[in-house]
Order: sequence, then structure tokens, then C-alpha cells
Amino acid sequence: MRARHRPIPSVRPRASRGGGSILVVVLVTLMFAAVALTLFMQKAADDLLVESRVAAARRLRLEAYSALETTLAVLQDFQLVNGGLRSPAEGWGNPLEWAGYVPAEGRVVTVEFVDESGKLSLPHMTPNTLVELFKSWDIPQSDAEKLADALLQWMNPDYVPTSGFQPDYENDPLPYVAPARPLRSFSELAAIDGIRETFFGTDGRPNGLWKRFTDAVSLIDFTQSNLNSLRPGVLAAYGFDSNQQSQLGDFLAGTGNYQTQGPGYFHTPAEASTILGAEAPTGVGTSIGALRVIVTVLDSSSARSGFRLNVVVAPPGSNAKVVAQKATTKRPNTVVESPAAPTPAAPTPANPNNAAAGAGAGAQNQAPPLNYPFTILEIRENDEMPQTPADPTANSTANPPVKA
Repeated sequence: MRARHRPIPSVRPRASRGGGSILVVVLVTLMFAAVALTLFMQKAADDLLVESRVAAARRLRLEAYSALETTLAVLQDFQLVNGGLRSPAEGWGNPLEWAGYVPAEGRVVTVEFVDESGKLSLPHMTPNTLVELFKSWDIPQSDAEKLADALLQWMNPDYVPTSGFQPDYENDPLPYVAPARPLRSFSELAAIDGIRETFFGTDGRPNGLWKRFTDAVSLIDFTQSNLNSLRPGVLAAYGFDSNQQSQLGDFLAGTGNYQTQGPGYFHTPAEASTILGAEAPTGVGTSIGALRVIVTVLDSSSARSGFRLNVVVAPPGSNAKVVAQKATTKRPNTVVESPAAPTPAAPTPANPNNAAAGAGAGAQNQAPPLNYPFTILEIRENDEMPQTPADPTANSTANPPVKA
């Protein structure tokens, strides 16, 4: 009789209670490590991109300044021959081509000119001129007077408004006071009551009126506007009608009735009387007082590599200058005590032998004066141009920027 064998029951290992938790922890750790690594790689890529652009800008910067010096040299040649600079129609509109300038391989260099003295100098604008300028944009008389009062009160603490407009900056959520000096930047317009609501949209961005104002007005301080590059808005501020503006614009640009003779320019204000049908307004001349030179260098091997140099120069004999006044406030009830000045120490007797030796060394090491023909009023590198909406009703400029 055979013995029966009972089947041996299979033994299954018990699952550890903490095994699932450990697996979850590992997966979460891996997920966080992957996210951290991804963020690190993105940041490293951004840092490398910024560094590469900075390095490219350094390389292109030298090219931009070389093109600028070449441009100024060409302008100086024309100035010596013609006795001054009046208009690109004299032949200096393409200075790099005139000088035979060849940029480095793979680079494209362009030069643009904007005659700042072809605008109205804001530091010298009168209330009547401002009102006429605003009225030429179809702004009612009363609103134009308020805009002029708002702007002039911002720049001059002693100005008496004619429209009764009184700003109240000190009761704003963020109180401030008017600087009581001419504008140094067009961005200040966003802080002026009345101007802010007119020149900017509800989103805070400049609108078409802001564009018109910056096209017709310059922040540079000069006493004469250049008749050879007057903007249409400038002529309107002087009281000339649209027909006179059109005739002058056609003569300067060489269009319309003057298409066969090409772009023209005036040697004296009296020559403009035949075009305008009236005497030229006071406060205008025929020479450039402040010229903006914009040099742009692009690397054709990379669409994102570029350098922009924006310079304003004053030719010899020009009285143009930048606004240098500090902000001043008129608060008669406020007394500001200045800190006591420290007592100066007693001077140390100088050694005459050392003084003589220093004077001799200074005379030997002193560099000769550099007779640079132009006065640099402003230099900006890679400045951002404000994005403004197109204004279909804006007048075309009489002398658009010239590209070389």
C-alpha cells in the first residue's frame, strides 16, 4: 500500500509594507531632479545666449565707431568746402560710399541722419508757438491752451497759465513735484497732467499725438531752426498753411513740381520767400545746428547680432547744447538746512623744489589739444526705439532720414 504524499504548499513572500512608499519617494525624487536639471539647462542656455550677444556687440561696437568717425570726417570736408552744413542734398547723404568705406566681411553698416535743428527747440518755445502746433493737429483752441500751460508749468515754476489749468501733483497716489526745468527725455511727458491723458493711451503706451510731438520738437537747446529740414508741424506752428508746407516739402525732397531738379536747399532764408510766398519766419536759418547720426551695424551671419550707435553732434560755430539744468522746486514754506561744511585742514607748506619738478614733468607729459571739429552732445548705444502705433493722419516729413 503506497503512502500518499501531501502537496507541499507554496510559500509566498510577504510584501513589505514600506516598499510602495519607497518607490513613490524614488519616483518623486527623480521627477524633481529632472525638473531641476531642465531648469538649469534652460538658464544655462539663456546665460550663454546673453553672453554671446554681449560678445557680438563688443565686436560690432568697434565697427560702429569706425563708421561714425568716417562719417564725421566726410561731414567736415563738406563743411570746409561749403562753409557749413545745410542739407544732405549738398552731397553728403551717403558718407560711407563717398569715403569708400568697406566694413568687415559679413557685416552691413548703415548711416541715417536726422536734423534735430529742423525741429522746434522746446527750451525756447513760446506759449503761442505751442498752441499753434497743437491746433495744427485739429486740437480745439481751449484744449491746446491747456496742453501748452501744462507743459510750460512743468518746465518753468514762474509761468502763469492763461487757461487757468492748475496741476495737482502733490495729491497724486505717489506725490511728486514738477522739476522746473526743460525736459531731458520724452518719457517725462507721461508724468505731466493733461499731457499724459492726451499723448498716451489707456494702456500707458504713446499714441499718434506723441509721435507727432517728438517729430516736431527737439529737446536740444538751440536758437535757430534749419529751414532746409523743417518738419511740416514746425511750419504749422509758425502759421503757414498746408499749401505752403506742401510747396516747401516738394522743393526740399525734389518731388511734385520740383521732381526734375531733385532735392534742393536754401543758402539764405530770403531764398525761401519765392517758395513760401512770404518772408521766412524769424528764428530760422539755413545751417544745421544739431545733427543726429545713427549708425547701425548688422552681422549677416546672425540675424540677432547687431549694434546701434545714436549720436548727436553740433558743427563748429553752432550754439546747440543739451539741457543741463538741475531740477528745482519752488516751495516757499519749506526750509531745507544744508549740513555744516567740514572745517578745512590747515594747508601744508609746499616744497618749492617739488612744485618746480612737478610743473616741469606736467609740461612734458601734457598732450597737445585735440581740435575736434564737432561737439558731441549725446551718445547712446543700443537704445530701444519706442513702439508707437501708425498715425495715418500724420504729415510726412519734409526731410526724411537718409540712409547710407
